[in-house]
Amino acid sequence: MKRVTFFLLILVPLTMNSCSRQNPMPDVLFISVDDMNDWITPLGGREQMHTPNLDRLASMGMLFDNAHCTAPACCPSRTSVMTGVRPSTSGVYSNNSQWRESPVLRNALTIPEFFRTMGYTVKGGGKIFHALTWIETAYGVDQNDSTIWDDYYPSMSRSLPSTVWPETYSIDQKGTVTWENVAGRGTPGRPSYFFDFGPMGTDEEMGDYKVVDWAINELNAPHDNPLFLAVGIFRPHIPWFVPEKYFSLYNQSGKNLPEFMENDLDDVSSVGISWIRRSWHRWMLENNEWANAVQAYEASISFSDAMVGRLIDGLEKSGRANNTIIILWSDHGMHIGEKQQWEKFTLWEESTRVPLIVIAPGVTKSGSRSSEAVSLLDIFPTLVDLAGEETFTQLEGQSLIPLLENPASVREEPAITTFHQNNHSVRTERWRYISYHNGDEELYDHQADPDEYYNLASDEQYRKIIDSLAKWLPAINIKEE
Repeated sequence: MKRVTFFLLILVPLTMNSCSRQNPMPDVLFISVDDMNDWITPLGGREQMHTPNLDRLASMGMLFDNAHCTAPACCPSRTSVMTGVRPSTSGVYSNNSQWRESPVLRNALTIPEFFRTMGYTVKGGGKIFHALTWIETAYGVDQNDSTIWDDYYPSMSRSLPSTVWPETYSIDQKGTVTWENVAGRGTPGRPSYFFDFGPMGTDEEMGDYKVVDWAINELNAPHDNPLFLAVGIFRPHIPWFVPEKYFSLYNQSGKNLPEFMENDLDDVSSVGISWIRRSWHRWMLENNEWANAVQAYEASISFSDAMVGRLIDGLEKSGRANNTIIILWSDHGMHIGEKQQWEKFTLWEESTRVPLIVIAPGVTKSGSRSSEAVSLLDIFPTLVDLAGEETFTQLEGQSLIPLLENPASVREEPAITTFHQNNHSVRTERWRYISYHNGDEELYDHQADPDEYYNLASDEQYRKIIDSLAKWLPAINIKEE
């Protein structure tokens, strides 16, 4: 039996908006990329980055160059995207959360379920939702539910196909993969067994390549109904194992390190500092691996870019491109040593800023761009709007249609990011304000300080600005279990 949302939801016969009034109901290609930060060239990132396919995709529609995640961790971010509900409302704050156990989300409608109610065939592959188990196992138990998907690749109980591993790998009885470290070449003390990197395998051996192959086959297969196709690309998530040809695109020297200020943490909250993996950064410095890790992350971004390129090529060859809505997003950003942090798990720019690209035939203009602060929370209401339906009370984001139709539009609501209970970032076009659960505050002026080096919150001349931003803090902060 299909779930019904716990909020009032009235579904009426589909009447498509301007993106398809003169065409059949549009297909939807929903592309999720894991751990991709703002280093890519469409976001004005690193000069040496090689992301031609993301450049091409951005040129096809609208790029939101000030988009931010709702949470700097996979599970709460993805749960929020797929349900349209804030982490502070649902209580899903960490990667240990089982989101369907949240009383708020127990009967919530997800994006795929919404499109099933609209008469779509709904299929997914790769990492879309998040679960607790590691890569080779059923990393995505949320897929094991036929009320969400019509079909899933590689199966309803496993979201990632087999992939290449170091020759030293082993799999225990629970299916967890481990291996001897590659990055440190035997150096002891590596912070985590999967925090690893190095050239490995061929494109065809990678799990992401297999997911894209499956997706291309689906695009070329006949479907009786319009198609909602979710494609999850796992890289550039760690471990950074991708073929040598992507590593060779980048130099391997201290010159490739990100911007860094030695005393950057002197004026930040103790709460923010408690989230920082200083031991990881210390290991990088002591073993002279920082430059190697940067190269590996850059290589992994370029591998992901190549997979996006294969997918878009497949769409164009299928003949469906002219009537397909495309949304590409990443679940959160990634620190590569900035503020001594690795991975995500902070409320600063490198954790929250993400790629977000939307192509909607008949709505978006090629090569358009918006600098308004937007949230991944806005994806679900945007899709509802593109489907010609009225939004419903479950959804806490705002439709992006006004910005898609007019990139010069001004948006009042900022982007809110939450990490654990009652810790929030408020991001506008110019400012980032952070409020922590202990009362600490941070304020950064991106016009003068894009790297967020100087916390202005203690300066009384900025109190009015802080007050104007603080009014957007979520009123609901469900207790963290």
